[in-house]
Amino acid sequence: MPGILRWRVCSSDFQAWGSGGPGISRQYSHSAGASAPQLPLLFGVLHKFRGHRRPPLAAPGSGSREGGRGLCVAYFLRRRRQLHPDHRILLLGMAGYLSETDFVMVEEGFSTRDLLEELTLGASQATTGEVTAFFVADLGAVVRKHFCFLKCLPRVRPFYAVKCNSSLGVLKVLAELGLGFSCANKAEMELVQRIGIPASKIIYANPCKQIAQIKYAAKHGVRLLSFDNEMELAKVVKSHSSAKMVLCIAADHSHSLSRLSLKFGALLKSCRQLLQNAKKSHVEVVGVSFHIGSGCADPQAYARSISDARLVFEMGAELGHRMHILDLGGGFPGVEGAKVRFEEIASVINSALDLYFPEGCGVDILAKLGRYYVTSAFTLAVSIIAKKEVLLDQPGREEQTGSTPTAMVYHLHEGIYGIFNSVLFDDTCPTPVLQKKPSTEQPLHSSSLWGPAVEGCDCVAESLWLPQLHVGDWLVFENMGAYTVGMGSPFGGTQTCRITYAMSRVAWEALQEALPPAQRGEDAEGVCKPLSCGWEITDTLCMGPVFTPASIM
Repeated sequence: MPGILRWRVCSSDFQAWGSGGPGISRQYSHSAGASAPQLPLLFGVLHKFRGHRRPPLAAPGSGSREGGRGLCVAYFLRRRRQLHPDHRILLLGMAGYLSETDFVMVEEGFSTRDLLEELTLGASQATTGEVTAFFVADLGAVVRKHFCFLKCLPRVRPFYAVKCNSSLGVLKVLAELGLGFSCANKAEMELVQRIGIPASKIIYANPCKQIAQIKYAAKHGVRLLSFDNEMELAKVVKSHSSAKMVLCIAADHSHSLSRLSLKFGALLKSCRQLLQNAKKSHVEVVGVSFHIGSGCADPQAYARSISDARLVFEMGAELGHRMHILDLGGGFPGVEGAKVRFEEIASVINSALDLYFPEGCGVDILAKLGRYYVTSAFTLAVSIIAKKEVLLDQPGREEQTGSTPTAMVYHLHEGIYGIFNSVLFDDTCPTPVLQKKPSTEQPLHSSSLWGPAVEGCDCVAESLWLPQLHVGDWLVFENMGAYTVGMGSPFGGTQTCRITYAMSRVAWEALQEALPPAQRGEDAEGVCKPLSCGWEITDTLCMGPVFTPASIM
């Protein structure tokens, strides 16, 4: 078909050329990760079909229905003066962290799935066979999530938890959106400062810090640090005289998958003593933080922690601390279909803030988000490197069927000690999407997926029913953006998996013009849908009412 882009994969780089389409293909390069060498990757996208034209943005004052075009723009124009000062960076244009050479510009009619198919096809045709796994990262999805956040939590200033995904494309687009950065160690502080983030927008949020790294923060101007015990306070007193401290309190983790309060957070009964000791040591405690933990099924846990934080603020005021920061932590869901929707959590938080920290009280509200921004933005493609058929030990089955039951075992170049660590930490069972759609006539076989470690625990997924697959076939895993990039495997997996960043032209223009793009179509459902680098980004920006404010007990 004329105009379709094809990709050719070489041992050292990916090269692109157009199959008769107009224009000249372009090639870019970028870094695959913070500590990775420069890896030339394929870039440059032509229109998939000729004759497609992007609909123009509606005028902000347009009253026409047209699927709600202009309503999103008008909404954000009305909210301009109500946004937090750091939110208003969206209305000031590009900050210069991200450029068009950092990602593939995806035109209308060409999705990230199309790009993924072209990449796997090219990798399969390569003679070296070096590429066995790679990510496609939809930066437009990150932009979409940010607009949703601003609408649902207008009083909250987002910080990004770098530990969740430290890939340069993610850091640059979030920096462009004006986020601050929450760092857990020296390497993360170095990384964000290397791309130009000022120290004033960095929090050293690890409540268990090395003395050498506290000194590094002091030397490089990072002043906002967290603590939850006497020892941490003493280390900061000795190593960082200008630090401003945030007291991390224990949260209700009874409904969370990740129970952080078992390890971090001061109990309410110990907070007064910690605040007194900080005052005696002439340390300024400027705020309170908490972290509910990932996968919390009870939104009211946020309300309870906000209530506890109010008590600690009152303790601090009695002791002479001038507290003005409330850090809500993270734990927000990053995928659709979570037990509790982000909008529901936001409604509970807004109600609690109105009750305990009403607008105008002089408290700066922060949140440290990781999974929320990146989980759904990354898709992983992994090829099968080995396979075998094994006998199943099922007594009596052979007599019933007349044949010995078997199962297929497929080996991947990535396992649970690397990219698929969620199997260990989140108790998940990753379900692959087959790159080649099987025919309905193909029989299904009991199958399992295994990583490269030569031991019996590196099982990525089991009890799957798949058609017969072959070495070199590609499996696709969605929602792979959290705690996967930079997670090197000691058992042969790639230390840093290749990443191809993509963004729709609509999302890129929204980022440049500092306004949400116009919505296409007649149906605005008001829910956050997955983005495929197209006009779908706008469906999330004209949302109707979310949840009615929840009562706070």
